[in-house]
Amino acid sequence: MNISAKDIHLSYGAREILKGVDIHSENGEFVGLIGPNGSGKSTLLKCIYRILKPNAGQIFLDEEELKAMSIKKSARKMGVVAQHNYYNFEFTVREVVMMGRAPHKKALERDNAKDYEIVEEALKTVGMEGFAQRSFSTLSGGEQQRVILARALAQQTPCLILDEPTNHLDITHQLQLMRIVKNLSATVISAIHDLNIAAMFCDRIYALKEGRIIAQGTPREVLTEDFIRQVYQVDAEIAKDSSGQMHILFKG
Repeated sequence: MNISAKDIHLSYGAREILKGVDIHSENGEFVGLIGPNGSGKSTLLKCIYRILKPNAGQIFLDEEELKAMSIKKSARKMGVVAQHNYYNFEFTVREVVMMGRAPHKKALERDNAKDYEIVEEALKTVGMEGFAQRSFSTLSGGEQQRVILARALAQQTPCLILDEPTNHLDITHQLQLMRIVKNLSATVISAIHDLNIAAMFCDRIYALKEGRIIAQGTPREVLTEDFIRQVYQVDAEIAKDSSGQMHILFKG
């Protein structure tokens, strides 16, 4: 599935957060959004997954305009792993992941054996199968993030939207989560805080600053020493390891 956002504008009161943003992802592509805090990354994603409504512009899923779709239809196409996940009631981990099956069910339709099979497989994929009966609220932030990824996997959508998905995760689970997502046959758009994670997993990057796209291209094209100095005000050195993977070394 491809996703396009065209000329997206969004304001909070008199403050314009997004100032005519255009991005596009091809089918199966992993697209990263990078930029300083407050640049508009999360705001843009919230417009795509329908938490916020842009003041102007259009969003398309496979050439179909998002605002013309029902919420349920778009939920069958797009899974979301957000930064913050709160529930007003106590739910078990299995119940939270089972919520990912809701877009595929009719009103009042009960969960069936296939749903449970999908949920168990999703929990196993993120390494949380032993937590199925635990209360979601008792988990650490990193454990909760892995459960929310499992919920998105159970949703079985052709697209995933990730809002800084490695927040709260140690390095082992950061890499595990990103590898899981990278190996899916899904289109992915992710806001990423860690530039080395972006360099390792993204096919293409869009860089935002003050609500505008200021650069786009492959990680090697975008993440140069000059770019990092100009956008983040830090000096860095670009190196390659024995496999040719680029790494960004920040200078003190």
